[in-house]
Amino acid sequence: MKQFEKINKAYNNVFKQNQLSIGLVVPIENYALASVPNMKNHLERVQLIEQLGFKSLWLRDVPFNVPSFGDAGQTYDPFTYLGFLAAQTSEIGLGIASIALPLHHPVHIAKSAATIDQLSDGRILLGIASGDRFDEYPAMGIDYETRGEQFRDAYTYIRKAQDSFSEIESEHFGSVKGHIDILPKPLGKKIPMLLTGGSRQTPDWGVKNSDGWMTYPRDLYSQQHTIRKWRSQVINSQEYDKPFMQPLYIDLQANDNFKPQPIHLGFKIGANYLNDYFNKLETIGVNHVALNLRFNSLSIEETLNKIASKVLPNFHSINSKSEVL
Repeated sequence: MKQFEKINKAYNNVFKQNQLSIGLVVPIENYALASVPNMKNHLERVQLIEQLGFKSLWLRDVPFNVPSFGDAGQTYDPFTYLGFLAAQTSEIGLGIASIALPLHHPVHIAKSAATIDQLSDGRILLGIASGDRFDEYPAMGIDYETRGEQFRDAYTYIRKAQDSFSEIESEHFGSVKGHIDILPKPLGKKIPMLLTGGSRQTPDWGVKNSDGWMTYPRDLYSQQHTIRKWRSQVINSQEYDKPFMQPLYIDLQANDNFKPQPIHLGFKIGANYLNDYFNKLETIGVNHVALNLRFNSLSIEETLNKIASKVLPNFHSINSKSEVL
């Protein structure tokens, strides 16, 4: 059986074959009635989820507050904020879900990601996307309709930048002739880059080029079909197997036996049914779930402690340490 590639500490620790691990989307707060979170106690909550044994945190790339989109994410610049969090934590995976590649020059992404990878001892996970908020593109003078090809161009640039004195030919982002270099380099063999959704690429492109796939939650039958089809392509054509992950919005209830009720991209649910749902996700091949508590009505600290005591032990050890490169 093909194994997952060993890339860096976070990738090796968060993604295990035939196993589910659990992380959190930042901000870790309820802001259901507003598009902009207050970021209150944000550092204390990040440190708490690491202490409780969650495997990862995930930030979003939202350059502009677009009210019609309805969610400004954590508001802070993802790389700056991730660097800050890297210095305040020691084990938890540091994820970005996801950088919209066409909205940034790839040299800045390559340099920022490798810097955080170095300073965090190999804890960065980089989700990559083509972007889907139209308003951001004209605001930055970027052609929205060519974002798919710009995504591929940026991806190739970032990959080549991880080698020493590479020659890089780019249609959209300039060229490097091999006489100058981009520093630092990743701590491991490369920065793990996980494709988000389709990002306007063919399935074959994603199978060949990504280090894993993250996409929206679906009903279990559809998600199982999606994972089987994708993983079959990976196994039949690639040297390594590759992980699959998804987000999930939850509104955890005080009653552990509260039966699931649908909410946006997730459930209002009790801990016992959450365990059951995660078992089903693990069975169909999901390797990681990033929980989003934006709509959570229970106190955040109570929610985190309840998940840590009643859910995490069923999927990974609370006291486990990150795997060393």
